[in-house]
Amino acid sequence: MSSASAPECVDTLRGQQAVFADHLRDPQHNAAPEGIEDRRLGIYRELFFNNIEGLLGANFPVIRSLHDDADWAVLARDFYREHRCQTPLFPEVAKEFLRYLEWRRQQDRGDPDFLLELAHYEWVELALSLDDSEIDHDAINADGDLLDGVPVMSPQAWPLAYRHAVHRIGRDAQPQETPASPTFLLVVRDAGEQVRFKEINGGVYQLLQALADNDEASGRELLSRLVPPGAETEAFIAQGAAMLQQLRERDVILGTRRDN
Repeated sequence: MSSASAPECVDTLRGQQAVFADHLRDPQHNAAPEGIEDRRLGIYRELFFNNIEGLLGANFPVIRSLHDDADWAVLARDFYREHRCQTPLFPEVAKEFLRYLEWRRQQDRGDPDFLLELAHYEWVELALSLDDSEIDHDAINADGDLLDGVPVMSPQAWPLAYRHAVHRIGRDAQPQETPASPTFLLVVRDAGEQVRFKEINGGVYQLLQALADNDEASGRELLSRLVPPGAETEAFIAQGAAMLQQLRERDVILGTRRDN
């Protein structure tokens, strides 16, 4: 092969690959590549789609349960055909599905109002199980005083707020309207590498947000900033101290910052 013909060969190969990929994504609207037996193409069409559909069903079991087989196949096919993933990694497909549902919401595709939040809730478990945040335990005093010291929140503890009670949604429990009050959840990967969810109230959520954004204030100072109007400060701090201890026992708080 001459050097002059090499670019032409590459362009031809890329063109063939593009035709092949377009056909696999949307065989109804994109012709099959020439010279390939349809029976062989059918194997690829089924294999590629089933891989994506299976990944989505495994990562979003609640959403899958809300659809019958035909409707689920349509949603999975729409994602397969319309979305261009930004990563080749299978564990990232769930995040790409979130991006796709967000796009569908913007396009007003008629999805249930709760669907995007439910998808995020289901994605969180996978995301946190794969989270590779490093924790410098040498910089943390696990038994430190949580009031006088600076509490250190685990990077693998995520406070979440949703408009819908996503943890209660199921095939026979689908909200028809947005609740008046939001739902707050805490998800944490504990020392045993287990991902656990817990419903919390707005006050605990506010405390967790303060902890996540803090690297200077002591626990007492943080709690003092959160005292509700009309509440007795010392009583509130005493209750807050008990909550901080509970969060440490649940691996949400790792201890206090160790001074160098």
